[in-house]
Amino acid sequence: MSKTLGAASGRFLRYVQIDTQSDPNSKSNPSTEKQKDLSRVLVQELLDMGIKDAHLDEWGYVYATIPSNSMKKVSTICFCSHVDTSPDCSGAGVKPLVHFNWDGSDIILPEDTSQIIKVSEHPDLKNQIGNDIITASGTTLLGADNKAGVAEIMAAAYYLMQNPTVKHGTIKILFTPDEEVGRGTEKVDLNKLGADFAYTMDGESLGTLEDETFSADAVSLTIHGVSTHPGFAKGKLENAMKIAGDILSALPKDSLSPETTENMEGFIHPTQISGIQESVKLDFIIRDFTVVGLHEKENFLQKIVNQVLINYPNSSVDFKVFEQYRNMKEVLVNYPQVVDYALEAIKRAGLKPERRSIRGGTDGSRLSFMGLPCPNIFAGEHAFHSKLEWVSVQDMEKATEVIINLVQIWEENAH
Repeated sequence: MSKTLGAASGRFLRYVQIDTQSDPNSKSNPSTEKQKDLSRVLVQELLDMGIKDAHLDEWGYVYATIPSNSMKKVSTICFCSHVDTSPDCSGAGVKPLVHFNWDGSDIILPEDTSQIIKVSEHPDLKNQIGNDIITASGTTLLGADNKAGVAEIMAAAYYLMQNPTVKHGTIKILFTPDEEVGRGTEKVDLNKLGADFAYTMDGESLGTLEDETFSADAVSLTIHGVSTHPGFAKGKLENAMKIAGDILSALPKDSLSPETTENMEGFIHPTQISGIQESVKLDFIIRDFTVVGLHEKENFLQKIVNQVLINYPNSSVDFKVFEQYRNMKEVLVNYPQVVDYALEAIKRAGLKPERRSIRGGTDGSRLSFMGLPCPNIFAGEHAFHSKLEWVSVQDMEKATEVIINLVQIWEENAH
């Protein structure tokens, strides 16, 4: 089996060389047409496996079905990954490198030797000595987030199509665009997908399963100052840019920010600012593991705004909150078998399963609240959104094995 499962890394090395970077400023669906370049490859490979209904829709989603080969009534399970890579770092011209039988030393990336994957800064590397580590060359991200997951699902699909004696129910495959810009489920057709439960393959460390995410809101402040000629501004001018600066400087320096929080701590994070002295737009993201915590942070930010405006009596701020996603655990707690079966699948792969919370969100967050309960299984990706991104061949093989174990466990527990 291991030889067949190793095909995940071969697929991965091909997939990462296709530029699929998404664009947060685009209004189209998908946000970049080049994401479809990989999706078309995936559809053809699925068709070549004998998966007859594989297709790419107009919105950039790939759908495919592996039919059930069981006489039991088995729940329909979907495996999902996203094809796009982060806008935070170039994804064009990726040159993947395999560091075979890695010896435990820092990995210097050859095309920019200032880019060093340091063992001291990547604790999961200590478990990888003797494994084969894949990196980029130093000038781009790698794309393991989430092409590792894509490759693992494809390798599992190939294995199952080649080994019909492995019993399973109906399996749905879904590859989405635009996850990295928060729109990965925007145009997904759940009726067409027809799944009962799902798993995203988009996690980090070997053996981990994530069934809890941040809840997330966005806050947009539009600051209306008072503009006038600077030569005649005394007692009149209220500069919106200075108001924005005062709001930002009033945020806590030692708490409530991404750089000062960890584990289950939430934050208030400014993400974008633009404008002139008359009007400024200031955007934030708010994160917490509970909706109560979100509201507390939003109220705290509102108090800061109100306090700042005391010094600008003729100015105003429009304070708007937008819901982004919610903690998947609120849904998954009602379907314990979804998580339990995944933990068992990880055990059967010879691993010690570990449940984790994500300081972020995945397509699974939104899918869960759309009616498709969906935790997140490890794909082996590390240091995502950066030139230091890496994944190990052996971790990818184990993730593929987990998928194969998982479909069998669902079949075994059906009636």
